[in-house]
Amino acid sequence: MKLTVVGGGSTYTPELIDGFARLRDTLPITELVLVDPAADRLDLVGGLARRIFARQDHDGKITTTTDLDAGVEGADAVLLQLRVGGQAAREQDETWPLECGCVGQETTGAGGLAKALRTVPVVLDIAERVRRTNPDAWIIDFTNPVGIVTRALLQAGHKAVGLCNVAIGFQRKFARLLDVAPADVHLDHVGLNHLTWERAVRIGGPEGENVLPRLLAEHGDAVADDLRLPRRVLDRLGVVPSYYLRYFYAHDEVVRELGTKPSRAAEVAAMERELLEMYGDPALDEKPALLAKRGGAFYSDAAVDLAASLLGGGGSPYQVVNTYNNGTLPFLPDDAVIETQAAVGSHGATPLPVAPVDPLYAGLIANVTAYEDLALEAALRGGRDRVFKALLAHPLVGQYAYADGLTDRLIAHNREHLAWA
Repeated sequence: MKLTVVGGGSTYTPELIDGFARLRDTLPITELVLVDPAADRLDLVGGLARRIFARQDHDGKITTTTDLDAGVEGADAVLLQLRVGGQAAREQDETWPLECGCVGQETTGAGGLAKALRTVPVVLDIAERVRRTNPDAWIIDFTNPVGIVTRALLQAGHKAVGLCNVAIGFQRKFARLLDVAPADVHLDHVGLNHLTWERAVRIGGPEGENVLPRLLAEHGDAVADDLRLPRRVLDRLGVVPSYYLRYFYAHDEVVRELGTKPSRAAEVAAMERELLEMYGDPALDEKPALLAKRGGAFYSDAAVDLAASLLGGGGSPYQVVNTYNNGTLPFLPDDAVIETQAAVGSHGATPLPVAPVDPLYAGLIANVTAYEDLALEAALRGGRDRVFKALLAHPLVGQYAYADGLTDRLIAHNREHLAWA
């Protein structure tokens, strides 16, 4: 079995390598190719990857290349983990929206739109080259904004499934709090990528007992602290929102906070420099503890599970993924991409039936879906008016003066990545 990781020079990659090594019985990789245009980073990450495999007695072959076409040739699955523009572009996404009094964040709001505009054309070009070289390969998208990028891939006819680590993070945390095995925790996880709610936590499968009320009663403070939301909000809602919902539920508070501290991009850039120095140490043969602060917890476990199921192996029958709605949420178009529990196999991902969604959540889901429609249109066709309309539709913007100012800033800061600008 051959897997290719595009963006293999990322400092995330050793987390993925560790999962491939630990879970080799689930996903028996014989060849792993790391592809990245940054040859210097690729050498460091590739060297550590081989040492991790060797330490854990994995006999799979790891190669590195800057040649995308060569790297994806013959691959059974291609995992995308790109950051177009690098941490420098992320730094901009997190700062210039604050000039207009809006949240600066790399996956939602104006910064998220900027990332989508930079990323969608690049991902579609990669996917077309994968299809020319190996039309049967599955594409697993971990590249943000996952919902918009996955929709672009699916609309272009690619065999693609989107993946995020938010759900598996909740699953593992809830399992620890409830003292049960993670595999026994089934989430009623519904919404869009980075806009989701856990409406039930069931033990033993989709029909198991819902223990969410007990979880909140006994561990609500711990859950609320992780989300940086008041405990009373969780108690009143009776659900656990994704931590990304804080940008919506406490927008002004978050804007004030972001204006008084270094950006997350600056923190990550410093962390990456330290990690890459560590990766160059020939004695290092395991992922360093610092990597846990980089983000992406349990990313490797989720990726292995999904790839194993898509490739006909031993993955879990139900997984939270990003895929076409196809009537699952009746208030959205069929071709909207939702994030929910799905039955996953060699056929792809089929969402499980979802109980009716409360208007409190359905309204926001529908609003952000409309924004994502416009964002994808802007990413595919370009133009200042399309960018403006997408921003105006976003609930974190929503005023024409803000949308105007943000449009000008977005284009100015991203001109080198926008073919039409």
